[in-house]
Amino acid sequence: MKVKKALIPAAGWGTRLLPASKAIPKEMVPIVDKPGIQYIVEEAIASGLKEVVLITAKGKGCIEDHFGIHQELEEVLEKKGKEELLTRIREISRLVNIISIRQKRPLGTGDAVLCASQIAGGEGVAILFPDDLIDAEIPVTRQLMELGNRYDGGVIAIQEVPEEDAHLYGIIEAERIEDKLYQIKHIVEKPSPGTSPSNLAVIGRYILPPEIFPILKQLSPSPDGEVQLVEGLVELSRRQRLYGYQISGTRYDIGDKLGFIQATISYALKRPDWSVRLKQWIHEFLKDEG
Repeated sequence: MKVKKALIPAAGWGTRLLPASKAIPKEMVPIVDKPGIQYIVEEAIASGLKEVVLITAKGKGCIEDHFGIHQELEEVLEKKGKEELLTRIREISRLVNIISIRQKRPLGTGDAVLCASQIAGGEGVAILFPDDLIDAEIPVTRQLMELGNRYDGGVIAIQEVPEEDAHLYGIIEAERIEDKLYQIKHIVEKPSPGTSPSNLAVIGRYILPPEIFPILKQLSPSPDGEVQLVEGLVELSRRQRLYGYQISGTRYDIGDKLGFIQATISYALKRPDWSVRLKQWIHEFLKDEG
């Protein structure tokens, strides 16, 4: 299954990062010196996707602005001779063709994806949720795309989680096909302790066929009026083969405060201009803490 477009649902409230996300979209909170969502867009590009569809909401216009051209800022940097910064700023606006649409009301992840159905144009799509930042030698979206091409079906990213954390995730019930690859039979959303069908959790990367859109449209909303993507995945797995792939890479939940801190430190340590001083500070800090 060939895909050309990446959908990035970015319409959520970001309550787990409050109060930081009260006035700034959670997707714009920086990891070192880049907003989290830029890493997600860069993953889509590195995976070979040509178009990125941002699904945003009221008050999140700065996400679109970030990927646009800022003529005044560029002129200031040019006058001050800050060529390196100028190059980096210009590169952001040249990353990829970005389309932005708005989820008018917060009616769940399934509804957010459904907002992009017309733009998808009857084709399969890659879906990248920006809370999951995944550091991988081969971009995770590309890992899934390659399997989707080989098996001509939908593929979702999965990861082993500790049994005590299973209640925080959608957990798959599946049959192993080959190393790290499973055919999904069912997904249990946030199972009660002791009832989890496995320790393989769904995380925020998906390659899905166009059939996901009519499925989402036909789903009945929950009592709170929301349609969740996982409900569409369950129905999709009943109608056709849906695979789960145990990804290679380190995942950070940057919508969570601890995950955000871990990602910031990890990515800073990978930077040649930061790593030496940061390691020295960490060493001194830990020594002082005793």
